[in-house]
Amino acid sequence: MRKYFGTDGIRGTANSWPMTAETALRVGMAAGSAFTSGDHRHRVVIGKDTRLSGYTIENALVAGFLSVGMNVFQFGPLPTPAVAMLTRSLRADLGVMISASHNPFHDNGIKLFGPDGYKLTDETELEIEKLIEADSKTLMVAPDRLGRAQRIEDAQARYIESAKRTLPRGFRLDGMRVVVDCANGAAYKVAPAALWELGAEVFAIGTEPNGFNINEDCGSTSPQKLCEKVREMRADIGIALDGDADRCLIVDEAGRSIDGDQIMALIATSWRQDDRLAANGVVATVMSNLGFERYLAGMDLDLVRSQVGDRYVVEEMRKGGYNLGGEQSGHIILSDFSTTGDGLVAALQVLAAVKRSGKPVSEVCRLFEPVPQLLKNVRFKQGRPLEEASVKQAIEDGGARLGTSGRLVIRPSGTEPLIRVMGEGDDAGLVKAVVNDIVDALKDVG
Repeated sequence: MRKYFGTDGIRGTANSWPMTAETALRVGMAAGSAFTSGDHRHRVVIGKDTRLSGYTIENALVAGFLSVGMNVFQFGPLPTPAVAMLTRSLRADLGVMISASHNPFHDNGIKLFGPDGYKLTDETELEIEKLIEADSKTLMVAPDRLGRAQRIEDAQARYIESAKRTLPRGFRLDGMRVVVDCANGAAYKVAPAALWELGAEVFAIGTEPNGFNINEDCGSTSPQKLCEKVREMRADIGIALDGDADRCLIVDEAGRSIDGDQIMALIATSWRQDDRLAANGVVATVMSNLGFERYLAGMDLDLVRSQVGDRYVVEEMRKGGYNLGGEQSGHIILSDFSTTGDGLVAALQVLAAVKRSGKPVSEVCRLFEPVPQLLKNVRFKQGRPLEEASVKQAIEDGGARLGTSGRLVIRPSGTEPLIRVMGEGDDAGLVKAVVNDIVDALKDVG
């Protein structure tokens, strides 16, 4: 059992356990110690999104890393994939992103990357947890070995150039009207700049962070304003990022949202045509739509499913040699370019396919008809509701009713006290009935 780490690092309400300055200090000391070996001067890079609590967490982490002898390079607001990329580029021993991703401002989190730019394994996180609980005096170095901290001023420019290089040489977006919603988050400067430098006519929203408005009625979890803006500006496409810009959703010219499954289907089709798709398939999670799986099967491509969380998608991709994977929520991992989900780079791949086709986004990005799918979240106060006999029976009965024409995915959230109940199948009415029965069973015991 892990005490601090969830499915995507450490996360919680800011200034409450575990997301306190004290915990951040100890995480810095523990993670720094875990990645310190040999006599060379070790270094860690730190980025963050735009939450007010980021100042508290960042300063505490910096103090922790310095106390165990690591030099710290601070980027300020920068997308998660940029931190992963710069961890490798700057030959750092460790990368840190301070963000709670798509969560509201009052939450925050700490994501850690190894020197290869990949998120840490469960085993490494457990090792860090043991050091968090250790006597801090055993981790601190002598006064003459303390680390130094400095700001890296060109981190944003480095990432913009890296993102642009994922496109073919000479590719331009001239003539395209693009609306981008940066969720008042980490990409509020870099995303509009990258699109403008590629020649697009850019209309940016969600670019006025104030510490409180990250993901607030904007971004990939709330694309309504983006949909309206696309219609208002008669734009060709809308791009919705989340707070740390590791995911994206697309909006077509009519102001209709397009999810991560459709984005993966488009990229898989495009890359298959260009003979760039590795391992004859795509990796997605158990939450991806059955319609997506059937679409890939029609092209003789496999859909390999992982547990929920982009880190688990990446693990499956590395194990099987796949270069495309992601989640329905918009985490798209293109391992030819990045070690984690990258909303901007994924959006650029979509733009490239649209530009090449000469067709509207509504045609290019809607490649399959999704199977009716329903997801409901049930909050619980304590205990293990999924272990209750009545809940187990409801799940078993629901699975039998759906049969081979549908499926159920019931899982606890890794970041909140929620049980997520997802059902899908060809019969929308049956799916709704099955999901509601399981939700009622959970509420009865929760």
